[in-house]
Amino acid sequence: MREIIVYTTPICTYCHAAKRFLTQKGLSFREVVLGDKPGLRQKLSDEQNGYRTVPMIFIGSHFVGGYTDLVALDKTGQLMALVNDA
Repeated sequence: MREIIVYTTPICTYCHAAKRFLTQKGLSFREVVLGDKPGLRQKLSDEQNGYRTVPMIFIGSHFVGGYTDLVALDKTGQLMALVNDA
């Protein structure tokens, strides 16, 4: 199973929704709060072609995107395949 990392900020409603969604799916994840890490947030943004919003969700080394991207992956059945490294 690939590691899921969710980069968040404390007041982001989409961040809370993504964490709740993953929890409801029974998937464990590691949360990294970017609130006091502007350098890390900029580095992640630069590495993802300027993607600036949170959450920034990674499954293994694959950048998923944000909450709506995560849900879209699930609706197409690709989420579990990506998590399970299929």
